[in-house]
Amino acid sequence: MSVAACPTESFVSVFDLFKIGIGPSSSHTVGPMIAARQFACRMQAAPGLHAVHGVRVELFGSLAATGLGHGTDRAVLLGLAGFEPDTVAPEAIEPAIAAIRETQTLSLLGLQPVRFVEKEHLLMRRKSLPMHPNGMRFAARDVAGETIAEAEFYSVGGGFVIDAQGERVLNAAAEGTAPSGHAPPPYPFHSGAELLAQCAASGLSIAALMATNEAARRSPQAVRHQLLAIWQTMAACVERGCAATGHLPGRMHLRRRAAELKNSLSRHPEAALRDPLSMLDWVNLYAMAVNEENAAGGRVVTAPTNGAAGVIPAVLHYYRNFVPGASEQGVLDFLLTAGAIGILYKKNASLSGAEVGCQGEVGVACSMAAGALAAVLGGTPAQVENAAEIGMEHNLGMTCDPVGGLVQIPCIERNAMGAIKAINAARLALRGDGRHEVSLDQVIRTMVQTGADMKSRYKETSRGGLAVNVIEC
Repeated sequence: MSVAACPTESFVSVFDLFKIGIGPSSSHTVGPMIAARQFACRMQAAPGLHAVHGVRVELFGSLAATGLGHGTDRAVLLGLAGFEPDTVAPEAIEPAIAAIRETQTLSLLGLQPVRFVEKEHLLMRRKSLPMHPNGMRFAARDVAGETIAEAEFYSVGGGFVIDAQGERVLNAAAEGTAPSGHAPPPYPFHSGAELLAQCAASGLSIAALMATNEAARRSPQAVRHQLLAIWQTMAACVERGCAATGHLPGRMHLRRRAAELKNSLSRHPEAALRDPLSMLDWVNLYAMAVNEENAAGGRVVTAPTNGAAGVIPAVLHYYRNFVPGASEQGVLDFLLTAGAIGILYKKNASLSGAEVGCQGEVGVACSMAAGALAAVLGGTPAQVENAAEIGMEHNLGMTCDPVGGLVQIPCIERNAMGAIKAINAARLALRGDGRHEVSLDQVIRTMVQTGADMKSRYKETSRGGLAVNVIEC
């Protein structure tokens, strides 16, 4: 028997939380690329690209404040040119951007060349639009300079984009793999309490319940295939990050550390015998490898954002490499459980650092990873909910204050700390019986209230915190 949930909430899939894209930011890179491409596609539909002789883009709020450091300018150019975050080859980005800038010409969807000079046609507006701090306006002009098409979009966190009417915007790749049907999930839930009630009524684990919900719109084989593709992309990202050396892009010239750490740990495997906590060094490595790749603009899984993309892969690698009996099914259950928890934050709070600070990014990722790890270690749904609550409770109030507007300091190390917190949160929950004083729903409400009270300078604007107290030399 199903327990009724909020009937007005649209279906959110685990694949909405885990999306393959590029770095460095889901809200400032992936979202604007999707929005720009969507605007170009709308122009293609009407009035037709042949009628377009100029395009102007305005970036508002956080997108203007930290857009250059987050690659928003490049993302907009790529999106207008027809590239998609899911499919663009990272090595193709630099040549494409260089060609646009050198020729001062942008080919809309690769079909219609228009003059595009960034200082004239890509404008930064520090004031936010009313709907969200990450706002964008696009306008197209004809040969006479008259406006013939306009659109407003918002990148609301985690690669989610909505238009001025609040409707979600998908990129073409996502549309092509979206579920063909619109069957409602058999076990809907809007809150943590409803999720636990559904598990109790059905006798299903959170992972099994999520798999059943996903299978209402995709075949079970498709669900499994896509989840494994997410895991394989995460694993490949860790591998690339562990191999890459040199410095990260940006004016800080931050040295990549993951490869050096990997070499050190590999040279001294006996350290694990002397120091049981050396396992934490490996977890730190996994998280830092992912976020160094993200900072370099590489291929990552938004989980649930790019700025927090290292937490879940790090904890999942911990499960695979350090937990006896770890299996492929465990990986699937981990991702499904993490997705269920992420859906609660997406429905009831925010995944946007520009809206609620880093508690909405690393904090949510920590909560998702904590609950997922508790699940694959044998926890009950109540223990899973407890672990997720602990993961967020001790990230409440975390600010988003990237130095230089780059997803590097404190973001890379913050992911490592988030992963370690998640592991400890799971262990704390598993030592109990699932009963606890603060519920996941209560901590999610608290997170929203805390984000609303947080000053804008601490919400991805680089105007407070470490962003102004770290002096660049």
